[in-house]
Amino acid sequence: MNVGFIGLGNMGQGMADNLLEKGTSLTVYTRTKSKLEAMVKKGASSASSVEEITKTSDIILACLPDVATTIDIFTGRNGIVDNASKGQILVDHGTVDINTSKKCALAADEIGANFLDAPISGGPLGASSGTLAIMVGGNKTGFEKAQPYFERMGTNVKHMGPNGAGTAMKLINQLLVGINTVAAAEAFALANSAGVDIELAATLLGVSWGGSTMVERSAPITHSRQFANSKAPVRNLDKDLGIIKDLASTEGLALTLGLKSQELFKKMMDDDKPDHDIAGVLEVVEDMSAKMNRNK
Repeated sequence: MNVGFIGLGNMGQGMADNLLEKGTSLTVYTRTKSKLEAMVKKGASSASSVEEITKTSDIILACLPDVATTIDIFTGRNGIVDNASKGQILVDHGTVDINTSKKCALAADEIGANFLDAPISGGPLGASSGTLAIMVGGNKTGFEKAQPYFERMGTNVKHMGPNGAGTAMKLINQLLVGINTVAAAEAFALANSAGVDIELAATLLGVSWGGSTMVERSAPITHSRQFANSKAPVRNLDKDLGIIKDLASTEGLALTLGLKSQELFKKMMDDDKPDHDIAGVLEVVEDMSAKMNRNK
């Protein structure tokens, strides 16, 4: 089966590499010519357009940066759906809103294609190591056909339910990522204030109730304060929490901690730090603390 992969960013590159290394007949497309050339050297084929890759692949996987790009690539003029055929499997690995996933599914269904929303979690390290969590919404038959390829990119692949369920699960995950990252930042701010070594604290927290994946991940980054130019940048989480904020409003959900976390990451964006690591929210906590002390 021929697999097409669109989007070779921080996540997509590792995913495509794993597909290729594990024997997939792979064609790639991205707008960056140098990335295409590098993949061809590794053994992949390249396409010059969305039209070409769609028409020459049985399964299309896309890992795109935002909602607008997803809509354009999947349902825009001469996009994936325009060029797809009956029975073809179309997969979106990006993080979008639930309505976008359902609209893509409806557009695919109208031509007899099969759309799966299959967002991912695990960060760039998970993408490069092939250990991603992949949460999939859509038709069970389509899922089963795509599953062998998902398992070449991830070790935790779950069919969550109908279209939109995969996206909903990713938003649940991102809600916790946002909250837990802020919680870790506050804990590390307290550690700094009390003179407790952050990495030592993280080791202890790893065997205590206060531990979390985000505590473990954020500790070395916070200790070194290497926040700039991250592969897990604030702009991505800010986008996801913005989607969650809109969803909370639509559904009438009091997501108090999530909405407060969204405000802090939005502050980082306003401070022109879109490419800072999400652990850099510590700087917002520190600025708020300094302001509070000045006002005493």
